[in-house]
Amino acid sequence: MSSGAEPARGPGGGWTRRRFVGALAGAAAVTTVPAPAAPKADPAAVPTAPAASTAPGADASPSPTHRSGPRPLYLGTYTSVDGGGTGIGLATYDPTTGRITGTGTVTGVGNPSYLATHPDGRTLYTVNERDEGGVTAVRLAKNKVLGTRGTGGAGPCHLSVHPSGHWLLSANYTSGSVAVHPIDASGALGERTDLVTHSTPAPGPGQQGPHAHQFVTSPDGGHVLAVDLGTDTVYSYRLNQSKGTLTEVSQAHTRPGAGPRHLTFHPGGRHAYLANEVDNTVVVCAYDQATGRLTPGDPQSTGTGEGTSYPAQILVTSNGSYAYLANRGHNSLTRYAIEADGARLRLLDTVPVGGDFPRHIAFSPDERLLFAANQRSSTVSVFHVDGGSGELRLAGEPFASPVAVCALPL
Repeated sequence: MSSGAEPARGPGGGWTRRRFVGALAGAAAVTTVPAPAAPKADPAAVPTAPAASTAPGADASPSPTHRSGPRPLYLGTYTSVDGGGTGIGLATYDPTTGRITGTGTVTGVGNPSYLATHPDGRTLYTVNERDEGGVTAVRLAKNKVLGTRGTGGAGPCHLSVHPSGHWLLSANYTSGSVAVHPIDASGALGERTDLVTHSTPAPGPGQQGPHAHQFVTSPDGGHVLAVDLGTDTVYSYRLNQSKGTLTEVSQAHTRPGAGPRHLTFHPGGRHAYLANEVDNTVVVCAYDQATGRLTPGDPQSTGTGEGTSYPAQILVTSNGSYAYLANRGHNSLTRYAIEADGARLRLLDTVPVGGDFPRHIAFSPDERLLFAANQRSSTVSVFHVDGGSGELRLAGEPFASPVAVCALPL
């Protein structure tokens, strides 16, 4: 999501994140629904490919995950703004042409602005980005809402599933905290097992407090890392996988006012790439798997010129060859070559995204397509990805989707 420093956003304009979340305080609060007992195995639930949030990549040869039939696409939105959606958008896409077809909506879920799937592909999870934040589980076989649990904070904007499949990690932007919830055998969520608020260091320039923006697991599974835009810090934790509790082990500090937003690991596991929203840079970070320590390098250009372009998200191909950065102000995607076994990014080019304010980008499982959710134009753009050069080519006209803030292809 975005900091209070970003420009007005949304179809009507004039919304910073702080104003937006504050305006939702009077909306219906998240209702905590008891997680149901584990049901019998659902024969209709066919596992899909893993979520695209696990750093996919491109390859010139045909991929074993490539499938010829229509594939599912899930769309995040805001339900509490003019022109917003009514729940989680349902669609399919053609894995060859990239053409998207809308198929419906999962209703009863408020402000589902960020989505992720369980490693077994049977359950979808979404944040409820409200003043009283929540996370919701949806059984994909029948698009059945399994229940919602409170995150203990305000404005949750990101979530991810631990590779074990037993824990859901979420980031509360407005209150600057991260939460852990257990996942039962049915995919439903249990009561929160931990909540940590980022109290130190002090907020960076122009920030009034901590703003947790992302919560992810390192590739080796040994640590979970929380990116905080407000404190210019990435926090490393150890997750107790028996109790679901967090122990801080390290802090990585960017330069003051950088506003770190999104972290993506190189598949080698020893380097990561950090997109800084406020100062319009990317940073290559060294990662120590043994200690969880992240060491940021020097800021690098996004290729978008002077001023900030509010970088949103960075993706890395699973073969470790290319990285892509979404630039909301510039309305573009930047392509980098990854060199020196992940230790170096080389800027190649930027291409127009074909929409306004690309908030979220994701690969299809076979990485032949890249999807960009464009918030202000309420569209989803699809690109063909060249497996050899990493070049992007727009695949037809963008798909209309109300206040598109997340596009998750499976």
